[in-house]
Amino acid sequence: MKPKSKILIIAGSDSSGGAGIQADIKTVTALGSYAMTAITAVTSQNTTGVKTIVPINPKEILNQIIFTSKDIKPDAIKIGMLHSTKAINSILKAIKTINIKKIVLDPVMIAKGGTKLIDDKAIKLLKLKLIKKVTLITPNIPEAEILSNIKIRTEADMILAANKLLENGARNVLVKGGHLDSKFVLDVLANKSGIKIFKNQRYKTVNTHGTGCTLSSAISTFLSCGKPIKKSCELGIKYVSSAIKTNPSYGKGHGPINHLNVMSINRKFR
Repeated sequence: MKPKSKILIIAGSDSSGGAGIQADIKTVTALGSYAMTAITAVTSQNTTGVKTIVPINPKEILNQIIFTSKDIKPDAIKIGMLHSTKAINSILKAIKTINIKKIVLDPVMIAKGGTKLIDDKAIKLLKLKLIKKVTLITPNIPEAEILSNIKIRTEADMILAANKLLENGARNVLVKGGHLDSKFVLDVLANKSGIKIFKNQRYKTVNTHGTGCTLSSAISTFLSCGKPIKKSCELGIKYVSSAIKTNPSYGKGHGPINHLNVMSINRKFR
């Protein structure tokens, strides 16, 4: 099968394979596209937590993006973990240089185990500049609270936070509702066309490591293939929901989801 499109993933590495660049590559590949990478940090982690974080030099982040895109131009970009202002400034410079129109930003701030992955100055720069340069931003509830300064307890609060981010310069906002205390998982998409609520089944499991990374990569892939924002979000959410439902139950903590849930492999090995 020939890849449908090309995705450049800018994110941190997760040694356990459940989140970060590893989850992104699996997602893009499973959905039939070609994944390229620019690694922003290397983490030592497993399903129980993060042990260490080693940032990549911002100049090397820039080099990875520019040099890769110069040879194979991506159809879309997914941005994940950005730990510092220097890293964000490298990204801002890079996306201006390579001029790719479809960019999805997952504003990764806190790991599933609670470890903070970005400093306060970087959060401020992300709010002031980066969210204005991307097509879609996909914060979860804790991230949306930080970015909007709105406490989120209800679906109405999610809509308020999404609209606040639009006022601050975002073009499209998908507030993910996995942290909300609700019977179903509610995700809120907001843009100038209005509000769309996605409602999906909630599964009782701790194995949700990497759901945010996976969703943003899935949406990037669907966008790169020509799907509109709303449809890309809908399909991405369905993919993640199925991946949670079929999770492999690996590890002793917050385990990974099943990125291969859409693949049917029939091959004889002789």
